[in-house]
Amino acid sequence: MSTDESAEPGPDVDDGIRTMLLLMPRLVSAAKRIRVPDELAGFDLAPRHLSLLAYLLFDGPMNVNELARRLEVVPATVSLMVGDLSRQGIVERREDPSDRRRTIVSVADAHLPAINGWLGQGAGAWRAALEPLTAAQRKMFIDTLLAYERAVTEARAR
Repeated sequence: MSTDESAEPGPDVDDGIRTMLLLMPRLVSAAKRIRVPDELAGFDLAPRHLSLLAYLLFDGPMNVNELARRLEVVPATVSLMVGDLSRQGIVERREDPSDRRRTIVSVADAHLPAINGWLGQGAGAWRAALEPLTAAQRKMFIDTLLAYERAVTEARAR
């Protein structure tokens, strides 16, 4: 068992909970204050659309089934979201050249700069927070947030 005397002891569980209960509303408030670019203000964008757009922005065009897998929803749900965003001109759909039954979805070129600037603000903040951490620390942080999300979701289901 190794000890690192240079490391500061962390808060006990109750202090950690208190800190997070005070921090989470501030984080949500800060995220809500990220202004929607003027080019996108007239569109009907819901939080579910933002996750889809984030995947397309950071990982590039992909098919509906892959988006569904990543968003953890059924393909029909993604098809409805893509249809909605496509009608608004925010995303484009095209046939997959290797399998014409599949649809490839991408952010429309006309809206790429606005979406990149908008979602990029959050990405830049996360980069500043996560980059100084080791890979193991990043994994622990992300795993902790995922565990919190699961616990909140399960508590709501009861």
